[in-house]
Amino acid sequence: MAAEANLPSVNKAWVYAEYGKPADVLKLDPNMPLSQVEEDQVLIKVAAAALNPIDHLRLLGYFKDTDSALPTVPGYDIAGVVVKLGSQARKFKAGDEVYGTINEQGLINQKKVGSLAKYTAVEETLLAVKPKNLSFAEAASLPVAIETAYEGLERAQFSAGNVKFNAHLS
Repeated sequence: MAAEANLPSVNKAWVYAEYGKPADVLKLDPNMPLSQVEEDQVLIKVAAAALNPIDHLRLLGYFKDTDSALPTVPGYDIAGVVVKLGSQARKFKAGDEVYGTINEQGLINQKKVGSLAKYTAVEETLLAVKPKNLSFAEAASLPVAIETAYEGLERAQFSAGNVKFNAHLS
């Protein structure tokens, strides 16, 4: 695969090696090791990443017990281009534009390399083809926001014909 031959040996990423205010602890590391691609993963060249309140709380150390070993690259939401496939990855091909989240279980088993890197490895099941009518930035802004909205609708038991709240329009 031609794209694999052009991959760098190191990765540029925003990294934190201690917990604290993001402005104090988040540093650009131009020599982070490139993520190893597991058999069910694809390597993404990141075009856009979104940050959410959870990322801020992670940097502050609220999830130390489940965080990956430091130093760590934060970020969950991602959009980019597939550049390498794991041996069992079949959903995408190199060159596909994708978006999604990098961690299926949220705060459990957090990845060492999140979306704030030039390249990151992601399970292909967590990704979808980026709609052509969305920019990379627009696509990267969706995953956690959509998941949060969906969970809210589930908790409210909101469904067609089963509206449990009143909307008041002024």
